[in-house]
Amino acid sequence: MAVATRRRRRIAPDLAEEFERPDRTILQNLQKDAKIGLSDLAKATGLASSSVHYRIKRLEAKQVIKGYMAVVDPSKLGYDILAVSFIRSKYDPKSYERLSQALPRIPGVWAVYFLMGDTDYVVLIRAKNRADLNRIVYKLISMRDIERSDTRVVIERLKEDISVVTT
Repeated sequence: MAVATRRRRRIAPDLAEEFERPDRTILQNLQKDAKIGLSDLAKATGLASSSVHYRIKRLEAKQVIKGYMAVVDPSKLGYDILAVSFIRSKYDPKSYERLSQALPRIPGVWAVYFLMGDTDYVVLIRAKNRADLNRIVYKLISMRDIERSDTRVVIERLKEDISVVTT
């Protein structure tokens, strides 16, 4: 008597599941040091340098790797103040569009996040001094689409890491 085997139906893979261990090892190493050599990546993955090169090009083509950049210490360039501004926008159907375009353009604005809940935006600010911070905050509170802004100065940076865990 033959036993019927059930074939597993392939479900569209989650993009995160699409990457094999060597891809994750490559990403982890490139996040630590974008200048790492192919031979070092080959040793870390156990693959040939040509395979590592192919995988990097594939990750770039899929926009998993969006680019390479130097990580600069802002305080070494005089940007000693880091502030976080919690912003509530006015209720207007066009506010989101206007603020989403205007906030990132303000010099000194380091990052902008749109949220759900009582706060609509979180804005990270890098400033050289109190006068520079005041200029940026004044620009924020002067915008017609902002109902309220609550800005806090960071006293100590405990962790700051943009790396994505790949394991």
